[in-house]
Amino acid sequence: MKSKRKLLLQSALLVVLILCTVAVVRCQRPTPYRKDTGLIFGTVYNITYQYDKNLKDSIETELKKVDGSLSPFNKQSVIAKVNRNENVKVDEMFTHVFNLAKKISAETNGAFDITVAPLVNAWGFGFKNDTQPTKHAIDSLKQLTGYEKVNLDGATVTKDDPRMMLDCSAIAKGYACDVVAAYLRKLGVENFMVEIGGEIVTQGINDKRLPWKIGVTKPVDDSLNTNQELQTVLNVTNKAMATSGNYRNFYYKDGKKYAHTIDPATGYPVQHNILSATVLADDCATADAYATAFMVMGLDKAKAVLNRHPELMVYFIYSDEKGRNAVWFSPTMRDKIIE
Repeated sequence: MKSKRKLLLQSALLVVLILCTVAVVRCQRPTPYRKDTGLIFGTVYNITYQYDKNLKDSIETELKKVDGSLSPFNKQSVIAKVNRNENVKVDEMFTHVFNLAKKISAETNGAFDITVAPLVNAWGFGFKNDTQPTKHAIDSLKQLTGYEKVNLDGATVTKDDPRMMLDCSAIAKGYACDVVAAYLRKLGVENFMVEIGGEIVTQGINDKRLPWKIGVTKPVDDSLNTNQELQTVLNVTNKAMATSGNYRNFYYKDGKKYAHTIDPATGYPVQHNILSATVLADDCATADAYATAFMVMGLDKAKAVLNRHPELMVYFIYSDEKGRNAVWFSPTMRDKIIE
């Protein structure tokens, strides 16, 4: 009888030992990295994160919230209703982006301007237009642009002219990256990279236990988006990164190149010497907007803004006096350059 009890006790202890061993092994097994890819805002997103379950459906829910607020191509979005002058109360996402856009517009003397949509469309970008605008048409459309002419009165957008249109394309992808990053942080995800149409937010380390490294593409004419040659590689861990350039979104007409970045002050595509502007900031909406603004401003004016905003890190590829590609980066960017 005693030997039987002893055997039962030993068996019970063995079961407990096995269960404990399994639990320890499970705890020691690293949480897998997952990679989700899809389409949003007419572009591709790629999101890598370390978590114990797949979050693609939840992530897409967050992205659709941004689309429902800020996409001018979504006829039911808040911004589309604002553009149609419907009686709509804007949501928190729209309010945040609108206020940030106004702030950066003021900081860049209007080089960044979310009211530039009519000019963008007139030049054949955004909603396509096959006819090139005349000087008279540009002058007329300039009367319908200007960030000072739109404001928020509570939750209602007011316009100096009801024909004015808003377009957040130069800040919305960056903001969407911030939204997804905030969602992942809320779940306790420590390691991730969120990339939407080239705008990026990272945190922690990648699946090789190394800092997140992002390449900056050489600015060569590449409307088909096939060029993969890199100018440099940056360490962007725990930062947001956005790049703006005129080497992918452009067209030729009558032998002349027209780039998609429109200068709100002139109403014409920019002709400045910056070919590519990469900005690192604490949030991607800010990086996205400043990257666009710097493309409009050109090198000298961009440097003046950076003197007032040392928190921004930049890497510019520009055309020098002899037409050769050259590089200028802010002193704070030096430690981020890997190769």
